[in-house]
Amino acid sequence: MTIQTVSTTPFSDQKPGTSGLRKQVAVFQKPNYLENFVQSIFDSLDGYQGQTLVVGGDGRFYNRQAIQIILKMAAANGFGKVLVGQGGIFSTPAVSCIIRKYEAFGGIILSASHNPGGPDGDFGIKYNIGNGGPAPEKVTSAIFERSKVIDEYKILEAEDVNLDRVGSTSLGNMTVEVLDAVNDYAALMETLFDFEQIRQLLTSGNFKMCMDSLHAVTGPYAKAIFEGLLGAPKGTVQNGEPLEDFGGGHPDPNLVYAHDLVEVMFGDHPPSFGAASDGDGDRNMIVGSNFFVTPSDSLAVLAANATLVPGYRDGVAGVARSMPTSQAVDRVAEKLGIDCYETPTGWKFFGNLLDADQATLCGEESFGTGSNHVREKDGLWAVLFWLNILAVKGQSVEAIVKDHWATYGRNYYSRHDFEGVDKDVANELMAGLRSQLSTLKGQPLGSYTVAYADDFSYTDPIDKSVSQKQGIRIGFTDGSRIVFRLSGTGTQGATLRLYVENYEPDTSKHNIDTQEALAPLIQLADEVAKIKELTGFDEPTVIT
Repeated sequence: MTIQTVSTTPFSDQKPGTSGLRKQVAVFQKPNYLENFVQSIFDSLDGYQGQTLVVGGDGRFYNRQAIQIILKMAAANGFGKVLVGQGGIFSTPAVSCIIRKYEAFGGIILSASHNPGGPDGDFGIKYNIGNGGPAPEKVTSAIFERSKVIDEYKILEAEDVNLDRVGSTSLGNMTVEVLDAVNDYAALMETLFDFEQIRQLLTSGNFKMCMDSLHAVTGPYAKAIFEGLLGAPKGTVQNGEPLEDFGGGHPDPNLVYAHDLVEVMFGDHPPSFGAASDGDGDRNMIVGSNFFVTPSDSLAVLAANATLVPGYRDGVAGVARSMPTSQAVDRVAEKLGIDCYETPTGWKFFGNLLDADQATLCGEESFGTGSNHVREKDGLWAVLFWLNILAVKGQSVEAIVKDHWATYGRNYYSRHDFEGVDKDVANELMAGLRSQLSTLKGQPLGSYTVAYADDFSYTDPIDKSVSQKQGIRIGFTDGSRIVFRLSGTGTQGATLRLYVENYEPDTSKHNIDTQEALAPLIQLADEVAKIKELTGFDEPTVIT
């Protein structure tokens, strides 16, 4: 076995986005494209010689080939050991779990999360640091800067490693240990939740659940935990086999793309509880019988009921949400007398708060929820949390949420995605909004009065780093908000996201259709931003 030093030239488009580098598969298949980025990661790190690296992905097309390249490059660059998931599979929260449990130096996750897969789909790669969380901006910036000038990479000339057999093998001077992808993660879940109480619920005969893994990474995890450890009937997990193209579907757990689950849960005789997860297992959608729980409400319900769950029985230190996420959890934090942090979008912004014990629960409106048990959002963790609450309370999902609204008020909330917008048009729209900000405060807009208007900037309370231009907020005196952002997770065109929120304390007004309740604000947002006029979209691609 010999180490090859291969000459290369830089690519100009390797700047990591909100959660790593995501491109179409064909881009990653270009000669040296993946190798350049992996070497840029290694070149940006200090002190990894002889250390342990964790590698795994969501099983999408090109996952296995990419892992073989990464293993050989890790060996050539001096890592001592790589822990890799069996079959190349690791959910994103499982990678975080493994990094933390085995005190690894860091990890490489291969996923484009909720983006489509297959030869014509998307692929992604991101680096996680030693706390198990996504690399902060100072690290991703260093990786990007290196990628712009890289001129060579190192790779071991060796046979491929058998990823399907659990056990250890040598690759040059490095050890590759193939781990069961599920075991360590499932063991962690057992320390947090009352599995016996949940098992009693799932085997009572009075409660039925449906878990849709969308032919993505959580299939093996969901089967092992729900149908195995918790005794749910076979077939509880649907679409449970990970496929390279996710069965031709879109592994995004929302009301549009999780259509199989929606048909079941909004049918004539729906189960008591339904859930879905995404491509890499870090997102979740919670559904009751004919009742959808918004991710923002889900976070608030978990925070309000945390002490019912063994892992959080002593309470939570604080909560954190991304800026576009509704302010429902803020009201819970206020009542509990704990801090609530508002961060930019991107799970990496929660890491410092979790490490410093300033926050225990975190969430994003984009179907991501998590806690200090790992440093990633965690889809199956959220499902287990809900099941534990349901087992304790003995109520339906709908009853729990409506009781919550009665206590805290309802934050009517919706996100409108406009996908595939021309990038120049999207930038023009955002620039037009920014040009209005300085004059909006105190002005009437429709029947609302503007309380503040800004381009959200965040100063990390722990390391004092500053992140600017994180989304345009227009807030009104009655607590309503409209927020505009360009997504950092797409690979084609731009995705414009509009977030609309209206707070309603009156319980007699808690059963209005969400889009109807938000209609005046939606109309106002279109007028202010000129969405239809500039983009040509008559309606959003996806409404959640």
